[in-house]
Amino acid sequence: MTSPWFSLAFGLYLLAAGGFTVFIIRQQKWVFRWSYWLLVAGFLSHTMFLGYGYYQLGLAPVLDLRSALSFFAWSLVGVYLIVQVRFKLMVLGSFVAPLAAFLMIISSAMPLTAGPVKPLFKSLWLTIHVGTVFAGDALLTIACLAAIMYLIQERQIKQKRLGSMYNRLPSLATLDHINYYSIVYGFPFLTVGMMTGSVYAQVALGRYWQWDPKEVWSLVLWLFYAALLHQRLAVGWQGRRAAIMSIVCFGVLIFTFVGVSLLMGGYHSFSSMGAR
Repeated sequence: MTSPWFSLAFGLYLLAAGGFTVFIIRQQKWVFRWSYWLLVAGFLSHTMFLGYGYYQLGLAPVLDLRSALSFFAWSLVGVYLIVQVRFKLMVLGSFVAPLAAFLMIISSAMPLTAGPVKPLFKSLWLTIHVGTVFAGDALLTIACLAAIMYLIQERQIKQKRLGSMYNRLPSLATLDHINYYSIVYGFPFLTVGMMTGSVYAQVALGRYWQWDPKEVWSLVLWLFYAALLHQRLAVGWQGRRAAIMSIVCFGVLIFTFVGVSLLMGGYHSFSSMGAR
């Protein structure tokens, strides 16, 4: 049976996504305010659900794909709320809220799994690893969304379509700055997540590196974002090139997050966690 806290969060996210969709069309500030507070309420309800799950399991509830997608949605909304305070970019919610709702739709459609948690998962290092990795993934998702908005706005300008969509999106400089900001902060979280994952592997399995497919692809992902950050900081990449590379990197992130866990086996796979 689905938790009432999960159901409440799911419903509030859907309402917020609908509200933000109306906002990007109508551009009325009161619609944004209602949508924003619905999203905040959904986040708080989701936090209660995850907190109860942590209390029950003794670890972050991310051992199956259903839980992982739910946790990803929660992380994305949480990071968005922080970024919104920093940048006050109302239109960003029109991209974040529907994505979070979509993740929750997929999560809710998956069957509930139950069973004893393996002792090796009950580690503080695993909780830190999961928290930092998902925070990094959420920030890098914001970077990708900013990149998508950048390419849309750039296309509007090049085709001289200075109409409704052009007026709804921020300037190219603002979008590029949000992309840069999200990568600069998301990459360290990703790095710490990999480091704490190695410590956890040493504690639980006796070796820092297992050549597990998820470990290998996490390293590939880290190298992609390291290259992007290097190009932005050292070479001066910005604008279109940085936006395209951000989207490519995010594609690698999604494959590492979902594809590797489902298709390639290893101790990171959801089946090895007793979740499938």
